[in-house]
Amino acid sequence: MNWQAFVFDGFTYLMMLYAFSLMSFYVFIGIFSVGETRNYIRRNSFTDYRMLASAIDAPSITVLAPAHNEGLTIIENVRSLLSLNYMHIEVIVINDGSTDDSLEKLIKAYDLYKTDYFINEQLPTQPVIAVYKSRNLVYRKLIVVDKVKGGKADALNVGINISHHDYLVIIDVDCVLEQDAILKLAKPFLEQTDKRVIAAGGVLRIANGCEVEGGRLVKIYLPEQFLPRIQTLEYIRSFLLSRMAWTRLNGLLLISGAFGSFDKEIVIKCGGYNNKTVGEDMELLVRMRRYMEEQKEPYKVSFIPDPLCWTEAPATYKTLGIQRNRWTRGTIETLQNHKKMFFNPKYHILGLVSYPYWAFFEFGGPIIETIGYFMFIVFCVVGMISWSVFFIMISIFSIGVLYSLFAILMEVLTYNQYKQKRDLLRLALVAVAEPFVFHPFVVFSAIKGNFDFLMKRHNWGNMTRQGFTHRHKTKS
Repeated sequence: MNWQAFVFDGFTYLMMLYAFSLMSFYVFIGIFSVGETRNYIRRNSFTDYRMLASAIDAPSITVLAPAHNEGLTIIENVRSLLSLNYMHIEVIVINDGSTDDSLEKLIKAYDLYKTDYFINEQLPTQPVIAVYKSRNLVYRKLIVVDKVKGGKADALNVGINISHHDYLVIIDVDCVLEQDAILKLAKPFLEQTDKRVIAAGGVLRIANGCEVEGGRLVKIYLPEQFLPRIQTLEYIRSFLLSRMAWTRLNGLLLISGAFGSFDKEIVIKCGGYNNKTVGEDMELLVRMRRYMEEQKEPYKVSFIPDPLCWTEAPATYKTLGIQRNRWTRGTIETLQNHKKMFFNPKYHILGLVSYPYWAFFEFGGPIIETIGYFMFIVFCVVGMISWSVFFIMISIFSIGVLYSLFAILMEVLTYNQYKQKRDLLRLALVAVAEPFVFHPFVVFSAIKGNFDFLMKRHNWGNMTRQGFTHRHKTKS
């Protein structure tokens, strides 16, 4: 056997192994997500959230919303936070060195004044310039912090130092929450008795094209723009399938930094957010889970599939590329910081399943795909391509499309946010188009993220937003 045939056969078998492994995980995620979602809906049907909203012994919660140059949407978003239906709550907005009019708008809209405020500096941070409260008693739950710019992780650590309550809810200030979002996110911390719930995540949905009034989502529309629409499908697939499956295994490694809750005591014991990574949300949860494993304490990370939080998705390829580049670098940094867990039985599911999955498929997937495309082209040029390799690549694309269509079906059978048949058809068309027009760009952005990581480029990137003024108006 000459070396060309050896390389070709080796490539073919590796591609077959990767394709089989990927398909197996798709099937596993699909089956497990169905069971977990059904269990959640059944359990949730017996819950009276009105009692939880007024319960004296309900968990006390601090909502932390870091903001940097969010003047376009900050008033509506803070209004959304203040309208949340929960008794024991405080809302802390951290202005992280904004250079626009974010702070000025907040001062004017909520009649804020500087106040002497005790800060329990349990976590090191950049200096706090001022702490503001409102003269209006209607906004007594609101605290606004102005600080020297230090990044999102640093801003969140400032919020933790200032907070008084037992649990933290982290939210991007550009998000809009359902009014009962905090109620549903607090519920897991009351349910478990044998395991300590250290964190709970919530679903993110795409708000582009939706109608927002007074900080509330009043009408849901499927985005008209292509990129937000295809991300709508991506988010349904990721949150309703993938994270529900990992929750059932208690192997979830990621709670979105845009909306999640944490046990404050464990966060502080773990040292708070790491400001040396651009993936601070994933890194914190992995560190918290690793801490609990090493302390040999029984614990759980929960996930809520209800549509609770609506966020603005990137509408341009430039902004999307910045976002996915950052996600890739954050994943690499987290895996690098916690490489001790890789196939380490000491960490149980975390070390034997969750970490390897992220290493091989979330981090390694784009690299393997890129190598596969390159080798496929090379073999075509030298005339060594075979039908087996071609069918392997087609099967990967086909399974991806079927997985997306299954996610749409799960959405229809559960929460059914997009009720028009026209919207479901457009989502199905997006599922077919995604492997050819969206996925390659995501892979390219991930490869660029790998390159930027090697070049030690740690910048966050500027995320340009359109703002809620671009939403639909109610149709007559």
